[in-house]
Amino acid sequence: MRCFGDGDPLYEQYHDEEWGVPVRDERGLFERISLEAFQSGLAWITILRKREGFRRAFAGFDPGAVAAFGPKDVERLLADAEIVRNRAKIEATIANARATLALRETASPLEELVWSFAPPPRRARATTWGKIPSQTTESKALANALKAAGFRFVGPTTAYAAMQACGLVDDHLAGCIRIS
Repeated sequence: MRCFGDGDPLYEQYHDEEWGVPVRDERGLFERISLEAFQSGLAWITILRKREGFRRAFAGFDPGAVAAFGPKDVERLLADAEIVRNRAKIEATIANARATLALRETASPLEELVWSFAPPPRRARATTWGKIPSQTTESKALANALKAAGFRFVGPTTAYAAMQACGLVDDHLAGCIRIS
């Protein structure tokens, strides 16, 4: 059994091949953080179905390219039906790209900053989603660190979802096919 995604091939593939697999590169982390921000208030499957559209619209989530986006790009993105058209989330993604570039100049680039908040592994796996937290001490600290670095739309719940997606935490439920 899967933790989630049964019955939808796109969701199954995401569960089986990506969710919880460590992501340690800047572009991969920027993409996951961006998509988690866009997901806020929506079903994750909505984001998965639009993922290729997001990749096209946001230059493959290349932080350097996205950081160069200006007002005309925001208007272009607001007209793009292949993504979630939310001005605040679009502008946050551009701001987050600029913050990602700024982090390159520090002792803690994005990949180091994010992974510095990885918690120790849990002793036991949860048996239901109700036992999985929506945020943790570490996700609160990560959200605060990202905000201090200039990121937007990264509260503790969004940060925790990114931590799950990027493999900082392994929240596959007991009995999941991904557990060996």
